[in-house]
Amino acid sequence: MSPEPILRLEGVSKHFGEFTALDNINLEIDEGEFLTIVGPSGSGKTTLIRILVGIEELSEGKIWLRNNRIEEMPANQRPTCMVFQSLALFPHKSVGENIEFPLKLRKQKPDQRKSRALELLDLLHLPQSFYDKRINECSGGERQRVALARALAFDPEILFFDEPLSALDFRLRKNLEKELKDLHQRTGKTFVYITHSLEEAMVMSDRIAIMRSGRFEQIAIADEIYARPVSRFVAEFMGEVNLFSVSGDAGGNPVGTEIEIQVRNTSLGSSMKLSKGASATLMVRPETVHFLTGDETADFVVGGVLKAEYALGSRTQYKVEADNGDELAVEKLREDRFLGQVGDRVRLGWNAEHAHMISGG
Repeated sequence: MSPEPILRLEGVSKHFGEFTALDNINLEIDEGEFLTIVGPSGSGKTTLIRILVGIEELSEGKIWLRNNRIEEMPANQRPTCMVFQSLALFPHKSVGENIEFPLKLRKQKPDQRKSRALELLDLLHLPQSFYDKRINECSGGERQRVALARALAFDPEILFFDEPLSALDFRLRKNLEKELKDLHQRTGKTFVYITHSLEEAMVMSDRIAIMRSGRFEQIAIADEIYARPVSRFVAEFMGEVNLFSVSGDAGGNPVGTEIEIQVRNTSLGSSMKLSKGASATLMVRPETVHFLTGDETADFVVGGVLKAEYALGSRTQYKVEADNGDELAVEKLREDRFLGQVGDRVRLGWNAEHAHMISGG
């Protein structure tokens, strides 16, 4: 049995004058889920999370927390908490005083507050000796953990995160992504996270919601969005990708309208078939494209010239210029690198099971 939604949005819109920041949003978030909302700047993700936490008022729609309407409930009365990008810690107070702040507001006794703060330090993998340490003496990663501890001290039903890792250096950010995922599993809380970083979303999330122009373009698990995007926008947003404009021929096979694609297998599955004259986009990820040598073949074959090779640590990426001038990408593990040279004429191939047809062209 799937978990019950803890949060439900019905027809949520937000207008700033004539500008529509959110356009009739519908969403269900399951209890205990880690949902990440991803989108480019201006897509509406920050406006949405500010509405959910009660900082911003919606223009139309309903927000349900379980069976209760909360869209008109003040932020300080909602059982939610926000971790901001700026963290909003008190810089001249101690770590313990910062963590205990919400407990002090609830008039808990000092010994109870300290006991809970020490528990949260343990949970966030900080030494209990940090209790008396000043915030302005903490590193960026330590402050991030203190902010999380303070948020958990509120004991919220839902934690909202507004790009909390974006100001950290790459290595620390990667470590904290894993720690956040682990923290989510240990606490069982519902996490709603916004970011512009696709990698953050893929590492941590149960589901990812892609936003564009105030609406959700696709909501699914990471693997589904990566392998079967519903639009060119999502395909391109989810990392490096090769996209081919195609139309259906008399036999229902896709024919490239800009790049010549040789279809070597005319018994393609139904997912690769198009009605005659119908337009679509054929998508294939760089890691599933191969350099063909000798008599090797594949379901789909494209010719071009190798233009560049880039070392990416454990992987190597190749740029190939198709005959019409468009660039294609191929990625190989470092130990499987292509032995050809820049300037070589090459053939690229991939099979139907690694391709995805996006309707509408």
